[in-house]
Amino acid sequence: MNSSRMAGSLLVRNLTHHLSQSSTTTATTFLNGAAPRSSVVWMRFASTSSASAAREDIRSQKEAAAAAPPPPSSKEVSTYWGIPTTKLVKEDGTEWKWSCFRPWDTYKADVNIDLKKHHVPTTFMDKVAYWTVKSLRLPTDIFFQRRYGCRAMMLETVAAVPGMVGGMLLHLRSLRRFEHSGGWIRALLEEAENERMHLMTFMEVSKPHWYERALVIVVQGVFFNAYFLGYLISPKFAHRVTGYLEEEAIHSYTEFLKDLEDGKIENVPAPAIAIDYWRLPANATLKDVVTVVRADEAHHRDVNHFASDIHYQGMELQKTPAPINYH
Repeated sequence: MNSSRMAGSLLVRNLTHHLSQSSTTTATTFLNGAAPRSSVVWMRFASTSSASAAREDIRSQKEAAAAAPPPPSSKEVSTYWGIPTTKLVKEDGTEWKWSCFRPWDTYKADVNIDLKKHHVPTTFMDKVAYWTVKSLRLPTDIFFQRRYGCRAMMLETVAAVPGMVGGMLLHLRSLRRFEHSGGWIRALLEEAENERMHLMTFMEVSKPHWYERALVIVVQGVFFNAYFLGYLISPKFAHRVTGYLEEEAIHSYTEFLKDLEDGKIENVPAPAIAIDYWRLPANATLKDVVTVVRADEAHHRDVNHFASDIHYQGMELQKTPAPINYH
């Protein structure tokens, strides 16, 4: 037994010494360009082992990828850059599902504002602004009749333009003159955003037809360019036009409420976006939505007439504090 173990140990040492010498000789011969057949066979065996190891690595990577959670789909990504937004919750603990506005953008509308206030046109430019708006109301009455849902949709696509144009031009002017805006840039841009949220709300109430969508494109294109030029020429006139537009909006929403109260229009439940944006109760109806929208328009009326009066007095918006935010 002992002799066999000694013989085995001797055999192992001899084989190890022989293999080390062979590998050294093979490597030297291969570098000199004359690799023997045995070395080629050894290299093929080594490459086969490496390929097997690589296949095992690929297989393990595929298994790990299959076990990992799937990446967010395009429907789950709610930002332009493809980065998922932070999850927010409402006061009741439910998930916040709106990406167009955040909980800190919501508010409760002041529905006690004076709805009957009217700026009597006194100067020539005021009268031009007043009758310009009155002339624009006529084709609207003919086209929409008493379909106030679609009428509101058209109205809001126009009403959201003045705040954006005014805020943009004041922003550029502030940059050119190295002056502060007095808060007016933010006030006008927030007005534009508020009007846009009106549109997003009424899109849930009335489903516009293709020709109504086409009309919106035409009206918005014409009105934007006309208002842009008008604001460049006379901000006083532009703000007065907007003030009278808001007065007409109050009148339209008042008629809307009358038809809801008389049962001519079904008082459906309020859209979810309106409930969250205006902090309405969960059982709010379309009537509640129209009420808060009308209150918003009354605030816009006061802001724009006030801005026009500032220009009439020879003052600039940049040097005059903006009125309290309607929110």
